[in-house]
Amino acid sequence: MTDLDPQLNYAPDDIRHIHIMGICGTGMAALAGMLQQSGYTITGSDSHVYPPMSDFLNTLKIPICDGYCAENLEPKPDLVIVGNVITRVNEEAQRLGEIPVPYLSFPQALSHFFINSRTSLVIAGTHGKTTTCSLLATALHRAELDPTFMIGGIIREFGGNFRIGAGDYFVAEGDEYDTAFFNKVSKFLHYQPQIAVITSIEFDHADIFADLEAIKASFRQFVGLIPEDGLLIANWDDENVRDVVTAAKCQLQKYGLSDQYHWSLKEVSVQEGMTHFTALRNGTSYGKLAVQLPGRHNALNGLAVTAILDHLGVDADTICAGLSSFGGVKRRQEVRGVEAGVTVIDDFAHHPTAVKETLAALRLAYPEQRLVVVFEPRTNTSRRAIFQRDYVQSFDSADLICIREPVPLTNIEESEHFSSLQLANDLASQRDLVANSFGDTDSILDYLNCQVQAGDVVAILSNGGFDNIHIRLLDLLKQKTQ
Repeated sequence: MTDLDPQLNYAPDDIRHIHIMGICGTGMAALAGMLQQSGYTITGSDSHVYPPMSDFLNTLKIPICDGYCAENLEPKPDLVIVGNVITRVNEEAQRLGEIPVPYLSFPQALSHFFINSRTSLVIAGTHGKTTTCSLLATALHRAELDPTFMIGGIIREFGGNFRIGAGDYFVAEGDEYDTAFFNKVSKFLHYQPQIAVITSIEFDHADIFADLEAIKASFRQFVGLIPEDGLLIANWDDENVRDVVTAAKCQLQKYGLSDQYHWSLKEVSVQEGMTHFTALRNGTSYGKLAVQLPGRHNALNGLAVTAILDHLGVDADTICAGLSSFGGVKRRQEVRGVEAGVTVIDDFAHHPTAVKETLAALRLAYPEQRLVVVFEPRTNTSRRAIFQRDYVQSFDSADLICIREPVPLTNIEESEHFSSLQLANDLASQRDLVANSFGDTDSILDYLNCQVQAGDVVAILSNGGFDNIHIRLLDLLKQKTQ
């Protein structure tokens, strides 16, 4: 087996042609678009070439090789960007190890081409990264600061998840997941944070982190990267966040629910899906703000963005206008449609805390309506028994719960697999909730078609496509009205 030469892990001075391995990932496809927009010739390869990313790359006329092979590196590119989906034994990676071509990981490339020349604003944490980044990017744009960004969700304001602006700021989603097989560190360690937010820290990504302490160690490294003249904005209600920021050498601002913090909330209310709140700065009223997303956690996301913008010198009225204009992110409490009086909502939540907060927010947004929840455990962590008990506390806001049995992981013992049946039984016996497990998506659709009625809100939670369940359910409901 041929390993990559570490001496070739750099960006050469003369680059014209860049090849991207794993190009159909959401972040990789966005990077491809940004690089092409910057004047580079881009090619790519992937083993799963399918919509929506394949359609997006096709509109850019970027040629994609379906499958990995040595021939994909002919003619020889000037630089190869290697996604973290690529393993050491991948045939194309093996070929890369045989030829003298410089290579970078995704975060290394993002840093080299786009962050180096800008001030890096990094949003990190287990929960809320995408929404907070999107709020920040929108508010900076509304303040005419023309930001550059790459985010893990499609922002309605821009119709995409990336943008190259002429302003000084780069908004980065600080992912703690690892970088590449040749660089096993968290992605956010490459993002040169000048101003950073840490929203929360919990155990996640069981496929790469042994325990919570391993995750906290990575966050401590991240905090150590913020220079003395930088700023760290930390959710002080989270004890794990408090623990990892103790050695910060930069200015620290605390935010959360206590008026003893630098930034805090009061008078939080949800009206017609919009969360209104009063922001306090050092215990004194700063202004009345609102975000077009339900839930106290989204008010806290807006508060963190307020702290950044205030530090950058943006006035309170402009901040208020920027937050309230934010139209949301696809797959974050996104209403996919209403048919036969039933509202179908799509959300990315999968961690037990994210599920709990999302459902609590939807309960506030739809207080008089029955909340039907469909949950697909799909991540490497949620398909393990690690959170089997934690999920029991996550569904109290729901009236009816459907849980899909996950596709089993093949690399762990059966005893370590998550059980949807067990969760459904525990929800019924311990929380007195109506819950059922299902072996496949078709069975869930058959059940919903019989059970849902006008006035219901169906919240579908998954970090994947879930067999297009949202559109299929809307089609079934539409048939009832014809």
